[in-house]
Amino acid sequence: MWIRASSEFQFEVRSPTPLIFMLRPRSGAQQWVASESYTLTPNVPVVEVTDKYGNLCQRIVAPPGDFGISTVAVVETADEYDQNREAGFIDIPKLPESVLEYLLPSRYCESDRFGKMTLDLVKNIEPGYQQVERVVDWVKENIKFKPLSSTYPVSAVEVNKRREGVCRDLAQISMAMCRSICIPTRLVVGYLHGLEPMDIHAWFEAYIGDRWYVFDPTQENLKGGRIAIAYGRDAADVAIYNQYGPLLLPKKMVVSVKAGRGAAS
Repeated sequence: MWIRASSEFQFEVRSPTPLIFMLRPRSGAQQWVASESYTLTPNVPVVEVTDKYGNLCQRIVAPPGDFGISTVAVVETADEYDQNREAGFIDIPKLPESVLEYLLPSRYCESDRFGKMTLDLVKNIEPGYQQVERVVDWVKENIKFKPLSSTYPVSAVEVNKRREGVCRDLAQISMAMCRSICIPTRLVVGYLHGLEPMDIHAWFEAYIGDRWYVFDPTQENLKGGRIAIAYGRDAADVAIYNQYGPLLLPKKMVVSVKAGRGAAS
């Protein structure tokens, strides 16, 4: 399906502030970027870089005063995502080197704290896809998806105590649990058509059966219409913007995701 996704951010900048944005999707296995636009107001120099995960990053210095950024991307995405309950667990020696780091504990996914809990949950389940499926079902049943409930990233351990969280939080506790049983996982940030309330969304992928599969503990069904912007070990790697200096929060943030090709303008 064709998706037209747009975002708009407005900031009030008090002093020159270095920023790194991560707002440009790239074409990949399940999406093709047909067109895009990227507008800064006022216009300032941009340095485009690619991080270690292949994400497209834009480095700028925002000048004092009102500063805005708006993006539009027209992307052909998968109508639905592959689900394969027969996809098996991959033995660690057979994993690609690029996947190995997604097994390790990270800042927001303390997988070394979830081993016994997860093993008890999946002990009678076929290793691989079905174990990830069981983890996601447990998160849906036990962690309430509550949009706007946290304004900053919290760890999987904290989410397990709170028993509620935003999409990022539910994805990260799922990831930590999967990593604790040696299934690689990575966080994905992007757009989801039909999301309520509309916002930047987060889900995760698990490496099983020699490929990455999409999972989303916040949605009843694994629907298509997703545009991935960034991939990483956890929220520390996929922030849509990072600032360096005094705290800078957007005074306006608008996200729109519509079906249809339209045009990037």
